[in-house]
Amino acid sequence: MARRASKNSAEPGERKTFREFAVSLAAIGREFHGRGWALGTSGNFSAVVSRKPLTLAITPTGVDKSALAANEILEVDAAGRARNGSGQSLKSNTRSPEKSSGIASAETLLHLTVARVRGAGAVLHTHSIWGTVLSSEYAHRGGIAIEGYEMLKGLAGVHTHEHREWLPILENRQNRKSLAGSAQRALEEHPASHGFLLRGHGLYTWGRDLAEAKRHVEILEFLLEVVGRRLSVGSAGSVSSADSVPSVLSVPSVLSEFSACKTGRSGNRRRSGRRKYGAGSHPG
Repeated sequence: MARRASKNSAEPGERKTFREFAVSLAAIGREFHGRGWALGTSGNFSAVVSRKPLTLAITPTGVDKSALAANEILEVDAAGRARNGSGQSLKSNTRSPEKSSGIASAETLLHLTVARVRGAGAVLHTHSIWGTVLSSEYAHRGGIAIEGYEMLKGLAGVHTHEHREWLPILENRQNRKSLAGSAQRALEEHPASHGFLLRGHGLYTWGRDLAEAKRHVEILEFLLEVVGRRLSVGSAGSVSSADSVPSVLSVPSVLSEFSACKTGRSGNRRRSGRRKYGAGSHPG
């Protein structure tokens, strides 16, 4: 799968300005809204402007991504405090207001964590239907493993469809400092993963720059939709349990389990697997 340079990539040795990142992030927000991955105010996107000191260009909270503009993008420091624009300092465990302009995303701490632990140049967070459904359905397994698809080769460092991609699923929390701690542990425990899911929430992925992070969103959202659609019609993708070394269930075994659930033959399993989910805070 050939990979060509994108307009979101800087040439080697070239350092993009905050303004250039802002223009690119706004364009990504509008595109992802159009593709159903960031409807309404959901989703948040960032790019690393500087490593020393660490600063990010990041989307504000409470902004409709269909109309996201470059002048709404904020620059925040390593603590999540706004440096440019009318931004306000981030508070890790407070809810975002219903209407906001110039306030850093409530999930800025997660972006900073990924940038530090992975050395990522950009972090993108989507709220697709399939990411939401599958992160809820398989939260009790600890994650989703996907293998056997040619599209996996679009992920950085992957050269075969036999690659097994493990996406950890983290419990969603309104205390963002606690959530960032969970994300750091998952990143350290699964260094080969290209993303993770928040339960009932959505996908986080990243890349060395915006172009690579955007490609990872496209690849992983495609694969999540494939797994979801196959399950919905009685087939299956590879899904694994939350063992210390997760093992992939075979397609026949997942299919048998899924079919049994549909026909009621595994009622006890269905009842034991049901969870109640509380409403989350305002997305984005």
